[in-house]
This record gives sequence, C-alpha cells and structure tokens, in this order.
Amino acid sequence: MMSPASMDAVFQALANATRRGMLDIVRNQPGASVGEVARRFDVSRIAVMRHLSVLEDAGLIISDKRGRTRHLYMNAVPIQMIHDRWTSEYSALWAGRMLDIKYLAEQRRAREGRDDEAETDARKKGETS
Repeated sequence: MMSPASMDAVFQALANATRRGMLDIVRNQPGASVGEVARRFDVSRIAVMRHLSVLEDAGLIISDKRGRTRHLYMNAVPIQMIHDRWTSEYSALWAGRMLDIKYLAEQRRAREGRDDEAETDARKKGETS
C-alpha cells in the first residue's frame, strides 16, 4: 500500500504541466538524457533539473548515471498503485471499454472534421473560379 505522503508526492508532481510534458518525453524516449529533455523546454537547465527532481522524488522517474550523462526512465508503478486504490477489476474493465468508445468517437469526429474542411476548401475554390 502506498503511504499518504508518497501519494501526495505523485499528485504534486503530476499537477504541473511542464513536469507532465517531461514525463511524456521520458515515457516516449526511454533512456533520454537530461540534456535531451532540457532542449524541449524554454526554461533554464536548473529549472529542468528541479522539475526532474520532483518527478524522481515522487518515484515517477528513475535515473541511471553513466559517466557524465544521466539517462531517464519512467516508472509507472506509483501511478498504477493510485489507480489500483480506487478501481476494482470489474470497474477497470468497463472503464477501459468506455475509453475505447471515447477514443473511437474522437477519431471519427477528427476524420469528419478533416472531410468537412476539405469540402469547404473545394467549395471555396469553386466559388473563386
């Protein structure tokens, strides 16, 4: 079971959009260096290091120092532990199915939006000819 302080640290770490962005980078590029992450943000390297420290203190990032380079890896365990606290197997199954439907509807809406844009563009071209 996760302690209240550990859970608070995870929520605090995830409450910041910049840290969530950093976590996304590390999730998508396991082993990314601190420098690779820092290049993606318009803040000082010190600010990046502070954000990464909060993520590491919350257990969301694991760093591996090789020589002078720190390689970063995402640790999803704290997030999974929070998820497990409030969901049962039954509710997780149905929540997963509902998310599938939501994502399919969003994809369909995005596709239809592109089709509508193409139709509007074609109509505009026809009007100017």
